[in-house]
Amino acid sequence: MNQVTPYNQTQAKKEQVAQMFDNIAFRYDFLNSLLSMGIHKGWRKKAVKILTQKKPKYILDVASGTADFAIEALKTGAQKVVGVDISEGMLAVGKEKIKKQNLEKNIELQIADAEHLPFSNNTFDAVTVGFGVRNFEHLEAGLQDMLRVLKPGGTLVVIEFSKPSGFFSWIYKGYFKYVTPMVGKLFSKDSRAYSYLPESVAVFPYGAHFCDILQQCGYQKVYFKKLTLGIACIYVAEK
Repeated sequence: MNQVTPYNQTQAKKEQVAQMFDNIAFRYDFLNSLLSMGIHKGWRKKAVKILTQKKPKYILDVASGTADFAIEALKTGAQKVVGVDISEGMLAVGKEKIKKQNLEKNIELQIADAEHLPFSNNTFDAVTVGFGVRNFEHLEAGLQDMLRVLKPGGTLVVIEFSKPSGFFSWIYKGYFKYVTPMVGKLFSKDSRAYSYLPESVAVFPYGAHFCDILQQCGYQKVYFKKLTLGIACIYVAEK
């Protein structure tokens, strides 16, 4: 996997990613809904529907950001969701959201790096990641540490952007390459954040390739489902 960074600086990728999300945190939810036309909400619902079948009680949401996936994950019937992220700015927005919905007893957010999770082995019934794995500095290291904290038989559910094929792929590429950066720059005031988005998606090993990486990292029963003509995929795996 080729390394793409937000600012092309000498800093480690994770430091640049944290800086980028701190910069855009105040506009992140608005731009997510605007640029995806709200489709991302349906993707999370589908992912949680799959996870609900596993009846998890204790869930870890990695790259939790503003906590939308963590909040949705409560609909599985889970008793507790812990969300971790490397961006303090994103988590601050998430904490306000959780407070407004009176979910502070059910969801806990904290700063943590996916490659060095501050939890014991075999802790969680499930791990979720929404649009975060392509931002890992070392993909396999993050996947392996999430596997470590999963209980035996526990489930990993990942949503990540992919690349549609056929005629629709040309529309998708044009929108992602030109419209997304323009709108992102206009509203977020960060000229790189929404250019980095299509660049990071372009080098991400999506579909069967990502499933192979999950298996190489030790996951079992790995499969994926395409979402909205292949714009994104849900990946499911077990420990």
